[in-house]
Amino acid sequence: MDDLLGRQMPHSLEAEQAALGSMLLDSRCVPQVVEALRPDEFYLRQNREIFETLCHMFTHAMRIDPVTLLEQLQVSGVYDEKTTRDYVFQLLDITPTAANVMSYVEIIKGKAVLRSLEEAADDIVTMIREGGGTPADVLEAAERRVYAIRQGRNTQGLEHISKVIQEVYLRLGELQSRGNRIPGLSTGIGRLDATIAGLNKSDLVLLASRPGMGKTSFALNMALSVAKSVPDRAVVFFSLEMSREQLGMRLLATEGLVNNKSLITGALSPADWEKIAVAAAVLNRTGLLIDDNPSLTVADMNAKCRRVENLSLVIVDYLQLMQSAGTRQNGSESRQQIVSDISRSLKIMAKELQVPVLCLSQLSRAGEREGVMARKPRLSDLRESGAIEQDADIVMFLYREDYYSEDADNPNLAECIVAKNRHGETGTLPLQWQPDYTLFTDVETRYEED
Repeated sequence: MDDLLGRQMPHSLEAEQAALGSMLLDSRCVPQVVEALRPDEFYLRQNREIFETLCHMFTHAMRIDPVTLLEQLQVSGVYDEKTTRDYVFQLLDITPTAANVMSYVEIIKGKAVLRSLEEAADDIVTMIREGGGTPADVLEAAERRVYAIRQGRNTQGLEHISKVIQEVYLRLGELQSRGNRIPGLSTGIGRLDATIAGLNKSDLVLLASRPGMGKTSFALNMALSVAKSVPDRAVVFFSLEMSREQLGMRLLATEGLVNNKSLITGALSPADWEKIAVAAAVLNRTGLLIDDNPSLTVADMNAKCRRVENLSLVIVDYLQLMQSAGTRQNGSESRQQIVSDISRSLKIMAKELQVPVLCLSQLSRAGEREGVMARKPRLSDLRESGAIEQDADIVMFLYREDYYSEDADNPNLAECIVAKNRHGETGTLPLQWQPDYTLFTDVETRYEED
């Protein structure tokens, strides 16, 4: 279409030829270029076919030079008797030096990005002119397209199994190099990490409990653990219930082991102030970001997260307070449909952003209505929609016996019930609840006030 219109998409013929010529001049360049470039980033078809052939030769450990390349082009069926031989040797003649090969690669990649942006812009203009969706839909589609380009991947398209297997091999190599460490981000709870393999990319993790069980505290504990373990990456916490100041106080109490009531009342000793100063310094070095806007939709959250560099984890507190785009538009959706839309959108967000999304949820009073006040939660207690259970990769419940009875045998002993786990087994894990510090730990870990 561009040729018919007399319009050329952004490209640099010189950079493409110089990159290929460098690979032929110095075979030491080949691994770098193969790793950095994709065939579809070459604009000229002939250059793309040559690069694909060079990639094939590299993968199969074949010697690379102009003669072997010509032979392999014939085998691949992309050899033209009239032009191919002269063109390959022309690549050598016009390449000034192989020393600048990565500069040529950057030019090629930059032009490929500009082509992708132009294609996305054309699609967006077409959508607008054809009236394809509401303004919010168009804006969401536009942001998704631009985000995908920024991340270096397409929003649509079929992937050959060979490419998938290659990515699996890379992942397996990465896991092997880590030894026995969990593949995902650590929750800060050793037994929980061992059960769910940590918080993994593209997973939707649901943490549910009755009000007052401590799910916000547990989520903050996980956010703090991740933020401290990967301080160069961002952890985003969306709070639809508590203010950022309240969350800040809890984080100071947890990190500094300062009594939370003392923080609320301001009755702080000189020792408390010292602990707070140390805790604040630790928190300041993390990439923890907080948004306490109470009227966000998943689309709003997704748009904000797309603009965050080096994102590692997203936490949403909590699902039942969220709005759906449909509610904003007409207010006619049932609550069940709203929750279904939200849970599905959260799973899509986790896959698109390639980070774990931890969503908190409120449990119904079903167990209490049955007259069993201390009944442990189960999947059927998830409120308003079975879609939550279906969309989530992991479903966890928090339970404390002392929540229901002051005469509990084990006060402040909590349980994390892993009711669904796509990565392994389910089960119940004991936790120690430290209410003074709003802190959950493994049962072996104890903190005492000085």
